Amino acid sequence: MDTVSTGSNSSPAAADQDFGARKARHLEICIDESRYRVETGATGFEQVQLVHSALPELGMQQIDPSVSFLGQRIPMPILISSMTGGSSEGFRANKDLARAAQRIGIPVGMGSIRVLFRHPEVFDHFHLKKLAPDVPVMANIGGVQVRDLDHTQLLEMLKRLEVQALVIHLNPGQELFQPEGDRDFRGVIDAIRALRERSPLPLIVKETGFGIRPSTIATLFDAGVEWVNVAGAGGTNWVKVESYRLDDIERQTAEEFDDWGLSTALILAAAPQFRGRLIASGGVRSGIDLTKAVALGAGMVGLALPFIRAVKQGGVEGVASFAERLKRVLSSAMLLCGARTIADLQRTRTLWTPAFRSTVEQLRELESQPEVQR
Repeated sequence: MDTVSTGSNSSPAAADQDFGARKARHLEICIDESRYRVETGATGFEQVQLVHSALPELGMQQIDPSVSFLGQRIPMPILISSMTGGSSEGFRANKDLARAAQRIGIPVGMGSIRVLFRHPEVFDHFHLKKLAPDVPVMANIGGVQVRDLDHTQLLEMLKRLEVQALVIHLNPGQELFQPEGDRDFRGVIDAIRALRERSPLPLIVKETGFGIRPSTIATLFDAGVEWVNVAGAGGTNWVKVESYRLDDIERQTAEEFDDWGLSTALILAAAPQFRGRLIASGGVRSGIDLTKAVALGAGMVGLALPFIRAVKQGGVEGVASFAERLKRVLSSAMLLCGARTIADLQRTRTLWTPAFRSTVEQLRELESQPEVQR
């Protein structure tokens, strides 16, 4: 659940004054389900069916859901996606999520670190490695900031944070509906290439809820990115989140984007050439969603909103309990599909509704056609 720092159209003084309040408001909107509806669209997982095996010829003790990620073996293909930061509540939540990640043994991301370049005094809030020393910790920053920040300064900050990867988030949709947001997204891919040439850390690029089309995924891998997180539609819609901060006229405009984006399952199904190299996030809410994402080819699966809600409701224990349930469902579903390992599950065939198959075929055909010259 990424939120991004103030855009370049605000003065430094105004940005600093507004930053914490905006981050706190984002968190409030995402957590309070009784007042705000932030999840829109469909993930596509409801149109995918796993195939039951009545004779799996496996014992539960044989099921191995562990995977390698960022050079470490982790017990299941789950990561805690980058969360919001910048407010006191966000900082507390991130620290509890890091503690939970350490207990569970899974990777954890943090909120955007852009604030650190203006307010180094909050470094301790982002130094999650001391709370999660045995799992991969991922820093997070926007693509526009990769373009605009000095890369030497950025790499030095990553070294100080002791992270194992940098997540670069792409969120033009959110920015366009954020009063303080960026409006110019030119030069981001060139900046990612330039950073890749210098970075000793792997780069992960993710969307923030509207998906990444297969041709763009190919461009990112060509630029040297190690993982792409498709972050498709069906989960947290950040235009919707921003709409609750807008006046009535602007809110009505934002609401027309409730069904915007490519769904997570659709992207995975339409891009089999990247099997095992994609992170699936965007609307993953259950162990069965997780299993379907892996069966469609995801190498890792990220969850954000469910973890932030779990930590707010039950702290570290709440997160650990939720993660354990995900693992239990995943392991059980693997056995019932006849898959001993995650690699086996990625080779498992799934059933698709006719409508889903048709949309997948349309997207594949569209992506095979040359881009219109501008």
